[in-house]
Amino acid sequence: MDTRFLECFVAVVEHGSVAEAARQLNLAPTTLALRIRALEEEFGFALMARSGRTARPTLAGEALALRAAGILRDLRDLRTVHDQDKPRGQLRLGVAQTAITTILCDVLPALAQKYPDLEIIVQKGSSAHIFEKLNAGEVDAGFLFHPPFRLPKTLAWRALRAERFIVITSSSEACADPLRLLKERPLVRYDRSLWSGQIAENYLRQQRIRPKDRIELDALDAIAVLVHRGLGVSLVPDRALPLPEGLTIRKHALPEPAPRRELGLLWPVTSTHARAIRVAEEETALAIGNGASSIPL
Repeated sequence: MDTRFLECFVAVVEHGSVAEAARQLNLAPTTLALRIRALEEEFGFALMARSGRTARPTLAGEALALRAAGILRDLRDLRTVHDQDKPRGQLRLGVAQTAITTILCDVLPALAQKYPDLEIIVQKGSSAHIFEKLNAGEVDAGFLFHPPFRLPKTLAWRALRAERFIVITSSSEACADPLRLLKERPLVRYDRSLWSGQIAENYLRQQRIRPKDRIELDALDAIAVLVHRGLGVSLVPDRALPLPEGLTIRKHALPEPAPRRELGLLWPVTSTHARAIRVAEEETALAIGNGASSIPL
């Protein structure tokens, strides 16, 4: 049995659709569907109940997916013990959306060049989503922002960079007082369902500021565009990223102690991928040391 076929089936069950699983695995949906049918022929029973364009796992399929996910994890772990000095096999990295452009675009090429036998699978999402995947064993390590709660002792954390929160305004804004801006101008709010958005919300509460909310978004680039166009001001982390072309905004530092968010690498203390994770940690620290950091840690 080709374990890649099992991986395809488990991905369909986890993602809830053939199309999404195919996208995550970088396969054509028809290829993935053929692999599942091949598994059904080999096992001798239906794994998916098909109705028109929809498909869902059968009861037998759900049971198989649960067992297969554990088997696939064990196989990945076995591949890592072959050579602990030179990491090889598969490393599943969960990456917070903003970390993809700030860090991993520098880190991934270095890892690929130095460790050609290490296959890296990147899954992106919000920090909270990556944290859930790590707890569920769906990723081996995660680049994410520190959660607003104490981490369990079963997880190891390496802080990599920090970003202070600032107030951004359009270039035509005459006021330069950040607290006054937050009190008097409409606010383009950073989504409070995100951990970083909760940091901004907590700061506003601490300062007893009740802003005039205009719109709430989860994309920092989109927030910058709206601020540039004069829709309001925003309280956001100061990322080490160039602004989208054509945008001109002003940044106003908050009085200390200013809130900040901390980006780091999180992984299980007992991980069998310790060497590969250490390599990813070292390469990321090196990339940040070469100029990617906002605030040294």
